[in-house]
Amino acid sequence: MTIKQFFQQFPNEEACKKHFKTYRDKAGVICKKCQSNEHYWLSTIDYYKCKSCGFRTSLKSGTVMENSKLPYQHWYMAFMLVSSTKKSFSTLEIQRQIEHKFYEPIWAMMHKIRKVMGQRDAEYKLENEIEMDEAFFITTAPIEKDENGKRLPKKKMKPGKGSPRTSTVLVMTESIPNFNQIDKNKSNRAVRYIKMIHVEDNKAQTIIPEVKKNIDCTNAVITTDGANHYSKLREIVKDHHYVKMTYMPAHKVLPWVHKTISNAKRNFLGVHHSVGRNYTQNYLNEFCFKFNRRNNDLDLFDRVLNVAVNYQ
Repeated sequence: MTIKQFFQQFPNEEACKKHFKTYRDKAGVICKKCQSNEHYWLSTIDYYKCKSCGFRTSLKSGTVMENSKLPYQHWYMAFMLVSSTKKSFSTLEIQRQIEHKFYEPIWAMMHKIRKVMGQRDAEYKLENEIEMDEAFFITTAPIEKDENGKRLPKKKMKPGKGSPRTSTVLVMTESIPNFNQIDKNKSNRAVRYIKMIHVEDNKAQTIIPEVKKNIDCTNAVITTDGANHYSKLREIVKDHHYVKMTYMPAHKVLPWVHKTISNAKRNFLGVHHSVGRNYTQNYLNEFCFKFNRRNNDLDLFDRVLNVAVNYQ
């Protein structure tokens, strides 16, 4: 959806609210008190009223907008900006476009949208042939406070493996052979879907549960480098291929893992400039959500809106 199309379809607050109600009615409203799914619509106060117990549910309740005081049009503009490009917008830029006075509500709104994107992608598992590796993203170290809640002076920290400034990310890409590739300089594999999970470390006891959660292990064939923490993968998946990078270049063995890592790092650096370590997963959610739907016919704006209505 372009900016021109957006303002033609949603010129004011009432148009956004009416459109959101249409999506909410399709998804269905569940009463929080008696779990009934039959409601009256009270148009004078914009509430659903349960036919069984009379409990009232607001239009925003049970969605990503729950407890938010921001107007519907602000949310819709955020949906449009998030879905309009392959990259993203910083929260500061979205605040400027929406013309909101305060930064914090817009920051919270964007992280809520990114969180529900992750909830949607968590329902799917990767399968068949998978490349896997870990990446290290430079992030902003968490703020340290003393016993009285006052901020402590910042310490000089070197980035790198194990540093508080570095986020360890487990990257998994579902890639299949591409027999139509005739260019010798390009990979002979095509990528389908990806997952990027922020983990505390790259030890086996941390990685194995994430693999079970995000990969269909019954028919998965995983390719990794020769690191020791991948040695137990063979016990839980169909097959595990490990290649020592001393004999082959990494971009030949794991082409799509390294391309997605490079694209994500460039995205974070070029758009957000600085990413907080505690919020790394939210930014990864947005990157993966848009990447996994790059070839779908349905407008990405509609997909973001569907997620916003069905997840909290």
